[in-house]
Amino acid sequence: MRARPEVAARTERSERREQSRSGRHPLTARRWFRVTAGAVLPLILLLVWQLSTALGLVSTAQLPSPEMVGAAGLDLAQRGLLGQYAAISTQRVLVGFAIGSVLGLAFGALVGLSKASDAFFAPTLGAIRAVPSLAWIPLLLLWLGIQEDSKITLIAIGAFFPVYTTVASSLRHVDRQLVEAGRAFGLNGLKLFLVVQLPAVIPSVISGLRLALAQAWLFLVAAELIASSMGLGFLLIESQNNGRIDRIFLAIIMLAVLGKLTDALVGVFETWANKKWA
Repeated sequence: MRARPEVAARTERSERREQSRSGRHPLTARRWFRVTAGAVLPLILLLVWQLSTALGLVSTAQLPSPEMVGAAGLDLAQRGLLGQYAAISTQRVLVGFAIGSVLGLAFGALVGLSKASDAFFAPTLGAIRAVPSLAWIPLLLLWLGIQEDSKITLIAIGAFFPVYTTVASSLRHVDRQLVEAGRAFGLNGLKLFLVVQLPAVIPSVISGLRLALAQAWLFLVAAELIASSMGLGFLLIESQNNGRIDRIFLAIIMLAVLGKLTDALVGVFETWANKKWA
């Protein structure tokens, strides 16, 4: 069963060695190029932003300058609020993402591998998936209150469906010959899933995890905008009420940076998973 992946891995390694000896590494495969290319667009946007405010093309009442946003961040950091808000929001996202992803993987596997489970669960889960995030908030507040449970539950709901959908769909299309080969080696049930079927859909699982993480951040803001006294979503709504557009931009930038950093964690897991299974 492992012969085919091992042969492919050896072939890939030999090709890399040949490219290394011949100096034919593509430019886009080099780490320094990817880092530099990824920084170009943010720098261009920052430059356009700075010029727009410095030249008076846009009023600072609508678009604060980068210096104003930086000063607002420094003020909150000196008061100990910026780091606290960022840490609280990140903790909520990671906990809700972990719970939602595990449940999504379990139900996705159940629906993807069993036609009976597909017929039983898929219609209801498909209907629940269509419910907007804001529609859950009044119900969760009534059931769980305004503490952490309601926020984490909402985030878990958001993270559940991307993982569930991608896993269920990809498992339905696993190569039947691969599954039969696993059964020929005496694998059944959970062992067959862990050894054969799950590794076969790792790319789809990673894609689902990335979508789930992005969805978790979206649901976090929805929760913190309405029922929170701390966090970046709370900073957004408080800044709107106080007319602090500089802090609004600060909160948006913080959400973007934290979202990218947490996505990088999924990238680390992807590298490890590909080395182990792909």
